[in-house]
Amino acid sequence: MDILIVDDEPLARIRLKKMVLELGYDVVAEASDSETAFAAVTTYDPSLLLLDIEMPGENGLAIAEKISLLETPPAIIFTTAYDQYALEAFNTVAASYLLKPVEKLKLEQALEKAKTLTKFQIASVDLPLKNKSREHIASKGHRGIQLIDIKSIRHFMADQKYVMIFSTQGEVLIDETLKDLEEEFSEDFIRVHRNSLVSIKHILGLDRDQQGHYHVRLQDTDEKPMVSRRYASKVKSLLKKL
Repeated sequence: MDILIVDDEPLARIRLKKMVLELGYDVVAEASDSETAFAAVTTYDPSLLLLDIEMPGENGLAIAEKISLLETPPAIIFTTAYDQYALEAFNTVAASYLLKPVEKLKLEQALEKAKTLTKFQIASVDLPLKNKSREHIASKGHRGIQLIDIKSIRHFMADQKYVMIFSTQGEVLIDETLKDLEEEFSEDFIRVHRNSLVSIKHILGLDRDQQGHYHVRLQDTDEKPMVSRRYASKVKSLLKKL
């Protein structure tokens, strides 16, 4: 389980990171404010946030509300010195909350609870579909409607409220959500990142960059979508079966 630590106090981040690593989890990034935190969620696709509530600018509750709007939001454990926030925290996407100074045993218990929830969320995308999926996707533009053959698509990439299709027919935007596409085409595409689905039958392998991040090598394209650590084990397991 990959963790993002968000706290405006450097010493608090250092202490939390030390305990997290000692408990056998990975810290993929740290952030000291809401803007950096949200960017890190999009980039690193963590499984969980250890999120301070009281910070300059937007507080942790406001960040949590934004994150909850994502298609696959990470779990959140609030860290706070003020227990009056607890009830409000549970009304957001928080898995639990920890009072500062955080105790290692309570942190371990909270992470175990969050890990169970995260595994369930990732596994739930594998549920079989009852309806037959489309053979084409329609892209509406100023020149009319273009039909994109599903077999020509190499991957989908979320771009804010739209999705970009990368296919042998070119690149086009569609007004659909990645979550809906994932559910409809679960037999042919696999999620490799919060923002990306790739065509299973066109996967040639995984490349690893200098930072240790995996990227999917696909047939007939130079695009190499990044694999977040959240989905890396699932992608590796799939490749062993191909």
